Amino acid sequence: MEMLNVTRLSEFILLGLSSLPEDQKPLFVLFLTIYLLTLMGNLLIILAIHSDPQLQNPMYFLLSFLSFADICYTTVVVPKMLTNFLSDTETISYAECLMQMYFFLTFENMDSYLLVAMDIDRCEAICNPFHYVTAMNHRHCMLLLVFSVAVPCFHSLLHVLLMHWLTFCESNVIHHFFCDVNPLLKLAYSSTSVDELGLMTKGLASVVTPLICIVISYLQILITVLRIPSAAEKCKALSTCSSHLTVVPLFCGIIIYVYFQELLSYTVKKRIATIIYAVLTSLLNPFIYTLRNKDMKPGLGKL
Repeated sequence: MEMLNVTRLSEFILLGLSSLPEDQKPLFVLFLTIYLLTLMGNLLIILAIHSDPQLQNPMYFLLSFLSFADICYTTVVVPKMLTNFLSDTETISYAECLMQMYFFLTFENMDSYLLVAMDIDRCEAICNPFHYVTAMNHRHCMLLLVFSVAVPCFHSLLHVLLMHWLTFCESNVIHHFFCDVNPLLKLAYSSTSVDELGLMTKGLASVVTPLICIVISYLQILITVLRIPSAAEKCKALSTCSSHLTVVPLFCGIIIYVYFQELLSYTVKKRIATIIYAVLTSLLNPFIYTLRNKDMKPGLGKL
């Protein structure tokens, strides 16, 4: 019986966003601009938080790490995209591909867990204001941070190890602009059932579980706010959550769209959705957390 030609590939070809030569330079300029704005916006948030004594509290402590994760998250994907826009050979080595996948999954999951940590902070501040200082002391903040970093690191390592054991066909063309799990599974010759199960656990760990925690927390916040007699105090309490409420649906909603449809179907619409959550959310977060936050504006003004 004739065997299919399978091998351990040394490199992959990333098709990117467009194969038309005339599109490459405009796309390069567009994504370079987005990347620089993302770096500048998130760095300004980090500097403002660490330089302003009024922002030295748990919420902004966690926000500074969210901004750091957003910088890393975008840096994993965009620089390689920019290189490929100007290159004739849009290749990525096998090792570099797995490394890109690992760090992308790590910082993506880290974003989700940090959003949950920030939600816990808001829930404690509104529902238990008299115990807030004790509940969100430095030790507890550090534990939340360590958990938000450690779990994504180990979970992403599991994905990469599972991917490393797959056997690939001769085709090494990835129909995407970076090494994501779904497009690589399409190239595998060996069984991907364990990897698909791992992908489902990724969705449960990085999206569904955090989203359930956030929904439960906001239900508690809503119940507490409805008990407040003063309309002004209600608005004040809700205003502290407005930025967080804007970011969570944007980030989690798009990830659910990408990962919870048919696993091996990776359409153009999904690539566009991936651009939004992999590139644009990191750009939008600084604007959301500054324009909708009165405390951040004085801190930025002091820089």
